[in-house]
Amino acid sequence: MTAVNDDSFTNWKTREEIAESMIPLIGKLHRERDVTVLLHSRSLVNKSVVSILKTHRFARQIAGTELSVTETMPFLQALTALDLGPSQIDLGMLAATYRSDDRGLTVEAFTAEAVAGATGANKIERGEGRDVVLYGFGRIGRLVARLLIEKSGSGNGLRLRAIVVRGGGEQDIVKRASLLRRDSIHGQFQGTITVDEASSTIFANGNAIKVIYANDPSEVDYTAYGIRNAILIDNTGKWRDREGLSQHLRPGIDKVVLTAPGKGDVPNIVHGVNHDTIKPDEQILSCASCTTNAIVPPLKAMDDEYGVLRGHVETVHSFTNDQNLLDNYHKADRRGRSAPLNMVITETGAASAVAKALPDLKARITGSSIRVPVPDVSIAILNLQLARETDREEVLEYLRDVSLTSPLKRQIDFTTAPDAVSSDFIGSRHASIVDAGATKVEGDNAILYLWYDNEFGYSCQVIRVVQHVSGVEYPTFPSPAA
Repeated sequence: MTAVNDDSFTNWKTREEIAESMIPLIGKLHRERDVTVLLHSRSLVNKSVVSILKTHRFARQIAGTELSVTETMPFLQALTALDLGPSQIDLGMLAATYRSDDRGLTVEAFTAEAVAGATGANKIERGEGRDVVLYGFGRIGRLVARLLIEKSGSGNGLRLRAIVVRGGGEQDIVKRASLLRRDSIHGQFQGTITVDEASSTIFANGNAIKVIYANDPSEVDYTAYGIRNAILIDNTGKWRDREGLSQHLRPGIDKVVLTAPGKGDVPNIVHGVNHDTIKPDEQILSCASCTTNAIVPPLKAMDDEYGVLRGHVETVHSFTNDQNLLDNYHKADRRGRSAPLNMVITETGAASAVAKALPDLKARITGSSIRVPVPDVSIAILNLQLARETDREEVLEYLRDVSLTSPLKRQIDFTTAPDAVSSDFIGSRHASIVDAGATKVEGDNAILYLWYDNEFGYSCQVIRVVQHVSGVEYPTFPSPAA
């Protein structure tokens, strides 16, 4: 037994050493070439040794077998020798496709071929970056800020230039910076934050972020702060139609992205599903809701393979700031009751929003929601009548493959963990996670249980949309199967 334990520990230390040597290679690719190294759609940029090893181990839940750093390290080394342009490169996909390739190529030759679209004459030229302004700085605003700061390593992508808020009194900026620095759900900010009250500026990992105080969009001239051609992300939800959101189209602002369902003719965009329908001259769009983002990708996947005749989604949703901590007046009938003490039946617009994101889906989708006493992570129960009969094993194998190799792999994750609970998915960057153990299929009826971090996962979807409309959404290699 001692020998077995010694071998296991020695193996761990060896993998630890390899993961440690991966960190500077990943960082240099990101800083100098705008290359984001992924492992099955999970970024390895700025990750610790243990985090890199855990990400490799997690591959067993979706691919069936654990992926070792000894297998992926040669591909990473091969990437550093190539003339790469801005891109996202998935080491997990490289290893998997190399394993199934029977041509006898070296790792170096195979890697060069697999990422040829990001090298030489094919590579994208690095741009100057795109200014971003946050209007509102609540739960979603602060998480979007964290993501923007995280992705600013190369200095050539999205640049968070300013945050617009209403004045909150003495030490307002200090308190807002503190909320960015520490979060009760999502933990500490990864880096350093300092404040210059005199210039009303927050410095986060070297990013100078101007805090602008205004009670109305018409009060701000962004060019006065050196902001040009910016994308403004409205996190307030105060305006949801084109007329209201158009107020943001001030000097310095080129496009407006809403982090709530849009009304009227405002396009509701779910990245991975209909982001390619955004017209180049569209100035106002919505990222829909967290629940819409959670159900639309798996709904599209199921419709593509099986056809969907009708469906119902029941959302068990964490409470939000719109509810009261204790019973008090609220304009909605039930949301005035204490959120931490009750399950609260409420409405959801996610089902009706499906039609905007999936106009080709003819099935009628209905929906309802129950708010429950947890602060983050929700679950959508998607009950579908399919156009053909199938079985549980086939559906799970299909969704596992979708999460690994399809164009929806950044939106759909997959877990086989038998003891998974909501808190396990805090910090998930996917729009939804298929719970394999809870999935039920009988004939033409399929019931999917879809976990989603309604704060962070949704914020990641928002960033993907912003990257797309700004032109800094870089291609992924190897390319997902169409």
